[in-house]
Amino acid sequence: MTGSWVAIGSIEDVPRQGARCVKNGDMTIAIFRTADDRVFALEDKCPHRNGPLSQGIVHDGCVTCPLHNWVINLETGAAQGADEGETRAFPVKLEGETVFLALGA
Repeated sequence: MTGSWVAIGSIEDVPRQGARCVKNGDMTIAIFRTADDRVFALEDKCPHRNGPLSQGIVHDGCVTCPLHNWVINLETGAAQGADEGETRAFPVKLEGETVFLALGA
């Protein structure tokens, strides 16, 4: 179940194969954009050592954490390969050029 949808800006605000951060209370959420303009949202903390995923490299539907090279699936937030753990993923949608993020329950 998703909470309320909040418009957080234009897809053009997020660099291709990069991220932009938004705050939700004390939490930072990274909005990622892939090379083919898909958008994803994850809490901006790697499950390994809380590295800033927003500063990682976006590739193949994943982001690589800049601290210890953990690869995190953008859709699920799950660590890939032999690494274990996950970061919180948020529903996100694109309507025209506007990016919406689902917050809450």
